[in-house]
Amino acid sequence: MRAAATSRSQAMAVLRVSSGNFLEMYDFMVYGYYATYIAKVFFPTGNDFASLMLSLGTFGAGFLMRPLGALVLGAYIDRHGRRAGLLLTLGLMAVGTLTIGLLPGYETLGVLAPVLIVLGRLLQGFSAGVELGGVSVYLAEIATPGNKGFYTAWQSGSQQVAVIVAASLGVLMSAVLPPESIALWGWRLPLLVGCMIVPLIFLLRRSLEETEAFKARTHHPSAAQILRSVADNWGIVLLGMLLVTMTTVSFYLITAYTPTFGSQALHLAGIDSLVVTLCVGITNLIWLPLAGALSDRIGRTPILVVCTVLTLLTAYPAMQWLVSAPSFDRLLAVELWLSFLYGSYNGAMIPFLTEIMPEEVRTTGFSLAYSLATATFGGFTPALCTWLIHATGNPAMPGVWLSFAALCGLAATVVMVRRGGRRPVGEIRAAG
Repeated sequence: MRAAATSRSQAMAVLRVSSGNFLEMYDFMVYGYYATYIAKVFFPTGNDFASLMLSLGTFGAGFLMRPLGALVLGAYIDRHGRRAGLLLTLGLMAVGTLTIGLLPGYETLGVLAPVLIVLGRLLQGFSAGVELGGVSVYLAEIATPGNKGFYTAWQSGSQQVAVIVAASLGVLMSAVLPPESIALWGWRLPLLVGCMIVPLIFLLRRSLEETEAFKARTHHPSAAQILRSVADNWGIVLLGMLLVTMTTVSFYLITAYTPTFGSQALHLAGIDSLVVTLCVGITNLIWLPLAGALSDRIGRTPILVVCTVLTLLTAYPAMQWLVSAPSFDRLLAVELWLSFLYGSYNGAMIPFLTEIMPEEVRTTGFSLAYSLATATFGGFTPALCTWLIHATGNPAMPGVWLSFAALCGLAATVVMVRRGGRRPVGEIRAAG
């Protein structure tokens, strides 16, 4: 009975800490899914491509604030505790979401409308800069021995639940609302749903307990000391950034960009792309904990190497096969394959990244590495892929971009292995 109670307590802790991560990713996904409609409401230029690029650029702009959020909020969490920081990020995130969901369009506010949309995205990005790192570190520190990979997988797992919920709402709206209603006001509904669940998530997070690992520390460095330590460990942060590049590019490619890619490049029905995205969210949720648990048994490095090599070998050929005869079946097959590669890689990468960061700056270092990769590469994946296709006339170009990301991940893994000698830095074999 005691063991069962402990298991329930651990499961509830995972749910509480991951719930805010769900909301953060849900808001980002909804914006990506409805970028075409947001472009027409807030960025009317008279040119559909220009409007879409402005909308996707705004989507990416939120990621530019992530490194700043990682440093400022990460230092706060490393000094004042995981629980306090996760409550703060939730509040900031909610304000940004309300701004985007309730703001009148360009016809009502004029140039102020796109300015406020950008500010809302920047605030979301600032809070998200430490959300992923804060959640990952919390899960790593409460994990039972030998199960760190499985526990930390639920950071990304909660993101997949967000993908599933956002895509399901999109499919439902496409089934019951005419396209003109979705374009006029329907795209706001998923954002408002996100606003309505904020109070529930806040209640869940309020009951979080501080981790034993943080409470056991006798010294809590100042913000200046934390930032100085991060600067001293810039090499680890840079390698961590390269590791995350594979994760962030593949994730935004197969989730946030899929509806735009399906409709604009493949000319498929909008509901087809949303159904594919829904399936991707489900399979991601399956692969992540399985790969995390497998990495607890065989180590992180073999999974990281195999997944990056397979991505290098198959990403562009798979995209070429898809665009040669676009169809729902082919899009589903390619996206599910990329989902397997993403889920397997990320399941091992998240615990690996928590392990290579020095304990005293674990949240700040993790968050900075993650946010730099997302700001530099992942967040602009929808905009960059749209531009590459437009510039080259080749709809398979997203495969080239994903191959570049895989090369970054493989290079970082190899360097980490060589640095660590016989037992690579961050490598765990059932040691927890």
